[in-house]
Amino acid sequence: MPKRIFLFALFFIVLSLAGKAQISSTNSSIFDSDTEIEKWLKENNIPTLGIGVIKDGRLNQVKVFGELQKGVPAPYNTIFNVASLTKPITAMVTLKLVSLGKWNLDEPVYKFWIDPDVSKDKILKKLTTRHILTHQTGFANWRGNNADGKLHFEFAPGTKYQYSGEGFEYLRKALEKKFKKTLNQLAGELIFEPLKMKDTNFFWDKNTDSARFAIGYHPEGVPYKTIKNKTANAADDLLTTVEDYGTFLASVLKGDGLSTQVFNDMITHQVATKKDKYFGLGFEIYDLGNGEYALSHGGSDKGCQTIVFLLPQTRQGLILFTNVDDGYKVYEKSLLHYLGEYGRRIIEIETK
Repeated sequence: MPKRIFLFALFFIVLSLAGKAQISSTNSSIFDSDTEIEKWLKENNIPTLGIGVIKDGRLNQVKVFGELQKGVPAPYNTIFNVASLTKPITAMVTLKLVSLGKWNLDEPVYKFWIDPDVSKDKILKKLTTRHILTHQTGFANWRGNNADGKLHFEFAPGTKYQYSGEGFEYLRKALEKKFKKTLNQLAGELIFEPLKMKDTNFFWDKNTDSARFAIGYHPEGVPYKTIKNKTANAADDLLTTVEDYGTFLASVLKGDGLSTQVFNDMITHQVATKKDKYFGLGFEIYDLGNGEYALSHGGSDKGCQTIVFLLPQTRQGLILFTNVDDGYKVYEKSLLHYLGEYGRRIIEIETK
């Protein structure tokens, strides 16, 4: 399936706020009534919305609204394709291996894998895992976006930021080569099995319950054809539920399986992406002021808009999954309701 260039989902809040002189206060009373939420979704043509709330470091609430298809209510354990929310899973697999002393963030990746497209480029010896997890590889998002369809270094690794799914796929191949296990197996051992994430997988297999899958939709209500990938992509197309992914994020908040040094590296500003916004290792970081910060990542594909936030200092979190191109329309109200002033600050950073 051809991949669209990833745009962080919150960027689209700019569209939802277009024409406003400033961010206005939002009436969030709809969140006090499931009926009102369902009505709100119909008004905005959002087929399915999954919400997860983390409080005091634990997954506190999971709700799924809307329909999988006309007349079929979306169940609590609806399976979503979460697009680029795949990347934090891959990042945490890697960081856990680093914490175990089995992988090195700053060791050149060519020692384990060399992509044939860049095999003659001496610059490949500079590429490290830290560059990959912070999107400083020098690669395009996807090689298919290049005129010749091949992978190229557009700049030296570590010299600037450029979002790249290819980097994560490069990392997958290196990990699989060294450990002689698939990424799905590594994730199973380090994340999925310990956290009992039974509905999470990198690809479709015999255990995937298609009857619970939230099909992707065009904004006009036309469903997209579901592509059932049979192999893992380290950057895209993870299948999961709100509960599974919320459980994963709660474990990230606790630093499960991470050494103190690796956790601190993960939340450190590795590269700036805009004012008050940075990439750490695998997560974006919003500088909320007064020492407060949020970790975040989003996903955007055809029929998919997803976003998550973690506030480590207050031990809060928010998960928003939708299955339509313009699902970002629900972000503003959701952020303001569940994250309050922190949500407002995130919106301000995105709309500067």
